[in-house]
Amino acid sequence: MQKVIVLDFGGQYNQLIARRVRECNVYCEVKPYTTALDKLKAEAPIGIIFTGGPNSVYDPASPQVDPAIFELGIPVLGICYGCQLLAHHLGGKVTAGTEDTTREYGKTETYFNTDCKLFKGLPREGVTWMSHGDYMEKVPEGFSLAAHSDACPTVAICDEKRGFYGVQFHPEVNHTQHGSDMIHNFLYEVCGAKGDWTMGDYKDTAIREIREKVGDGKVLLALSGGVDSSVAAALVAEAVGSQLTCVFVDHGLMRLNEGDEVEEAFKKWDINFVRANAEDLFLGKLAGVTDPERKRKIIGEEFIRVFEAEAKKIGRVDYLVQGTIYPDVIESGLGASATIKSHHNVGGLPDYVDFKEIIEPLRMLFKDEVRSLGRELGLPEYLVMRQPFPGPGLAIRVIGEITKEKLDTLRLADFIFRDEVAKAKLESSMNQYFAVLTNMRSVGVMGDGRTYDYTLALRSVTTTDFMTADWTRIPYDVLDRVSVRIVNEVPHINRIVYDITSKPPATIEWE
Repeated sequence: MQKVIVLDFGGQYNQLIARRVRECNVYCEVKPYTTALDKLKAEAPIGIIFTGGPNSVYDPASPQVDPAIFELGIPVLGICYGCQLLAHHLGGKVTAGTEDTTREYGKTETYFNTDCKLFKGLPREGVTWMSHGDYMEKVPEGFSLAAHSDACPTVAICDEKRGFYGVQFHPEVNHTQHGSDMIHNFLYEVCGAKGDWTMGDYKDTAIREIREKVGDGKVLLALSGGVDSSVAAALVAEAVGSQLTCVFVDHGLMRLNEGDEVEEAFKKWDINFVRANAEDLFLGKLAGVTDPERKRKIIGEEFIRVFEAEAKKIGRVDYLVQGTIYPDVIESGLGASATIKSHHNVGGLPDYVDFKEIIEPLRMLFKDEVRSLGRELGLPEYLVMRQPFPGPGLAIRVIGEITKEKLDTLRLADFIFRDEVAKAKLESSMNQYFAVLTNMRSVGVMGDGRTYDYTLALRSVTTTDFMTADWTRIPYDVLDRVSVRIVNEVPHINRIVYDITSKPPATIEWE
């Protein structure tokens, strides 16, 4: 199988580069820049990509590479810091840029030489995403200039004879126009990729590796019912079957029928599926609580207690599985990457279960790849495409005090909203959408009588990264059908409002 190696020099986008490569149907792995040369040779990659990074190549303490890597006869693409590393090691000169000339950040108009294989078939001009404070003052011998901007003459360089390419911008991010096409050109025009790798291959490899690691050991997984934990469970179930115990803590705060749907989805595997029905326990602990952070804390603590109680019934297990995916990992720091924040799935191992090692089979995948893997494993589409759902569930979508009646009201209203979105075939244009039962009541008229009932808020956003989001322009006729159905079919709601606030200034969830 053909393979591309991404060498990580500390950039925040290193795994995003790998994702773009895999999107081109070429297998890819990220390895630290410290990987020994003989190990790289043994991998026999068809190409190597150097990532960006926060350092300056002329700093003696900065991450470097064994110069012998350039003698392997393997094509190399250097991105940002990686581009400067190419220049630095092959006879060029990199210096600190000046603010008014060669430092560039953000969207930048860029001009390309389309005779270069990297830009073959692309427009001669386009926007790229820059983030560099250093400047290639001297280009190495044998290299030619392949792109420039108004401020910088050395935006891209190439030595097509040796298959070496460097770009100062980030082709892997969405802000760079035709960036994925540039990576595709490197893979197919330069490296000779065949494009024969699929998510099915990833599944087979992961199953084999899990079997080898687990052997005849016992495995435990806390199943939340979300996409990540469900796909992780399905993957491990496919690998070791009855050696896996899944504990599904049903806290009574899920959407309509979700608990039953999760249980049904895992009947095809011979695993130990434990559904801990703890609705009464959670509602009892949440009674009278209105502060959202207090709700979160109570739910988190009780989830652990319920999971711990079920785990103790099993006894010692050898492995604990977590559905950690790559965005969780990168935010907590991976390889040479700078740590942004600690993540709840990464960092400390849980101390409430007796096990010897943790398995995170999805830790190198992005959300869309996790969904694709779920389909390969035969999970139902309603589970694979389940939209993001907060850990505390509907508890933070009921504003104020939580009661069983309020939860049931919200469950039905939320289902109607999602049902009408599906009927209108709008799911693909909406990244997250849900209903919120506010704590506000208002006067209404239903039939010939006065009502004084709750206001329901509808929320829908469009986003690529969930860091920023725009409110969705849902057609008025769809909103009208949703409103009519809810006030007619759901008790205790007499007014519907639609949230048209973007993130920022608002958050996606209300609490």
